[in-house]
Amino acid sequence: MARGWGNGLIGVIIFSGSLPATRLAVADFTPLFLTSARAVIAALLGTCLLLLLPHKRPSHADVVPLAVVAAGVVIGFPLLTALALEHITAARSIVFIGLLPLATALFGVLRGGERPKPAFWLFSVIGAGTVAGFALGNGVPTSAIGDLLMVGAVLLCGVGYAEGARLSRRLGGWQVISWALLLALPLMAVLAVATRPETLATVSGTAWAGLAYVSVFSMLIGFVFWYRGLALGGIAAVGQLQLLQPFFGLALAGLLVGEHVSWTMVAATGLVVLCVAGARRFA
Repeated sequence: MARGWGNGLIGVIIFSGSLPATRLAVADFTPLFLTSARAVIAALLGTCLLLLLPHKRPSHADVVPLAVVAAGVVIGFPLLTALALEHITAARSIVFIGLLPLATALFGVLRGGERPKPAFWLFSVIGAGTVAGFALGNGVPTSAIGDLLMVGAVLLCGVGYAEGARLSRRLGGWQVISWALLLALPLMAVLAVATRPETLATVSGTAWAGLAYVSVFSMLIGFVFWYRGLALGGIAAVGQLQLLQPFFGLALAGLLVGEHVSWTMVAATGLVVLCVAGARRFA
């Protein structure tokens, strides 16, 4: 159980940089190119892992679940968040990540057969409400289109997390994301070529850095730890660590774009930590 929570926490910290990095990247890349390029780069790295390391091959019955993982975390979440970040700030988008634990737990119940205790849901709702209240109370600029895109992204990500965790129990964490990336590679390669920038001369260094981060860390390395954590510690339980992701993300956004970190952020983080501890106890 402790290993599951440890791996899950590392995954959350890595994922916390995803939205700030995406915000930097969409300044010079279109959402479609960013989504497809990050998937292609990660798929090539994942293919290297599959060629070099021993692994268990998925069965024919695993193809559809792997397609669900690809649709949720390789295509859906990256594309919808990139589109959302054309309408809302990185800080605003990070708020919606506070809803991911509920989405992941729900799909964990539906697909993973988990049955958390009623108190677990109470702590989950309090934690999600704390995150949402913190963001809404900070007067972050909003957009209905951007908000709806983020809600859709959270739902797709939740089902992708739950399905991937279920497969990871048998195949392994890095194997699941690598096979999902490989499955999506043909489509993503075509999209990357079709939507590539006319010239790379105007692409800034920060945009390249954002693309590099989401390709290597957000799309591959983070999932190695995250799926392992979900598989070892339980989808619903370890999924509650995502309640911390908005605060890690806001801290990174502050470092990258100079946003102020207020005392309310520290207080809200403390309450969320208590909710995570409570959810863990009753999962």
